[in-house]
Amino acid sequence: MDSIPHEMDSSATSENAASLNTPLHTTATNTLLSVSSSSSSSSSPSSSTSSRYENQKRRDWNTFGQYLKNHRPPLTLSRCSGAHVLEFLRYLDQFGKTKVHTPICPFYGHPNPPAPCPCPLRQAWGSLDALIGRLRAAFEENGGKPEANPFGARAVRLYLREVRDLQSKARGISYEKKKRKRPPQQQQIPLLPPAPGAS
Repeated sequence: MDSIPHEMDSSATSENAASLNTPLHTTATNTLLSVSSSSSSSSSPSSSTSSRYENQKRRDWNTFGQYLKNHRPPLTLSRCSGAHVLEFLRYLDQFGKTKVHTPICPFYGHPNPPAPCPCPLRQAWGSLDALIGRLRAAFEENGGKPEANPFGARAVRLYLREVRDLQSKARGISYEKKKRKRPPQQQQIPLLPPAPGAS
C-alpha cells in the first residue's frame, strides 16, 4: 500500500492558513494517509483512532477544496461532478508509491519482483478507496445532499473497481474481501430424559 508522508498540525486554523499558501502537490502529498499505517495501531484506544480518522478526513477535504480552487477554470463544490473526482484521483497518481506493472513487463503478475523495472508508480487501490470513503462522508457532513454526492457517483465506483482489478492482476495480489469469522457457537447439550425410577 502507499505510504504518503503526512504531518499532523496542532490547530485547524494554522492548517487552513497553510493550505491556502501551499501548492496543491505539496498539500496532496501531506494529506493522504496510508491505509496500512492507519490500521497498524489497532491496540490504541478507539477514541484516538476515531480522532485520527476525523483529522485525516478534514485534511482530505481541505486538499480537495484546494484542488477545486486551483482547477482551471476554478470549480465550486456545487458544480463538481464524478468526472472532476476522477480527474482528482488521476492527479493523485503522480504521488503514488505502489509499483503497478504493465502487461508487457516481465514481472507482470508477480507480487515480489526480483529486480527493478521501469513500470509506473501509482496510488494503491486501498488508499484511493479509503480516500473516497472519507471524502464521501465529509461532503455530507459539510451540507451536501447524499443524492448529489460526486464521491458516490457511479463513474467513481466503476473507476475504483477498475483500478482494483488492474492492480490485482498487475501485482499478483488478490483483493478479495476477507470473510468474517463467526464467533464460535456454544454447543447445546441435549437434555436427556430422567432415567426411569430416578426422582
